[in-house]
Amino acid sequence: MLPVSQVIRQRRTIKPTQYSDREVDESIVRELLENANWAPTHGMTEPWRFTVFSGDARVRLAEFLAETYKSLTTEDTFKQKKYDGMRVNATCAPVVIAIGMKRQASEKISLLDELLAVACAVQNMHLTATAHGLGGFWSTNVAATSTAMRDYIGLDENDHALGLFYLGYPQGDWPDSSRGEIDAKVRWVRE
Repeated sequence: MLPVSQVIRQRRTIKPTQYSDREVDESIVRELLENANWAPTHGMTEPWRFTVFSGDARVRLAEFLAETYKSLTTEDTFKQKKYDGMRVNATCAPVVIAIGMKRQASEKISLLDELLAVACAVQNMHLTATAHGLGGFWSTNVAATSTAMRDYIGLDENDHALGLFYLGYPQGDWPDSSRGEIDAKVRWVRE
């Protein structure tokens, strides 16, 4: 395993069309999910819910995404390229994880706290993927975050579908990236 700072700085968004055909071992997927389960959670609500698609289920997911996208767009907003991509992306990734948020029945914990907890869980998954040399991509397109998707993955009316996490080994070299200087983004208050 890599040191945590190295893993954080090497994390990349790698899209499904950039994945090889190499399968992802289920034990690694389970480790991603277990690490997601250790994300911070206000009030211990643990709002994250995951549905893992692999094998032929990815084909059905791809069809569902494309048709959902088509139903949610108008003639003016529909983009054929986006539709075609939805029909393909889920089949390019060996594993696709639907991300859901289970809303606390009492709603004592704010929606924002619950959403942020799920985001932390996804970051844990992404960092774990990086440590294993796997690329990840969190897609929050209109179909992946729709009420139709919420229903498709078995969540309730007050719950939310928060997108799809695509997972696979990159075809080529690990991509480079950079960030601007942190000092331009920080204000220190000492008195």
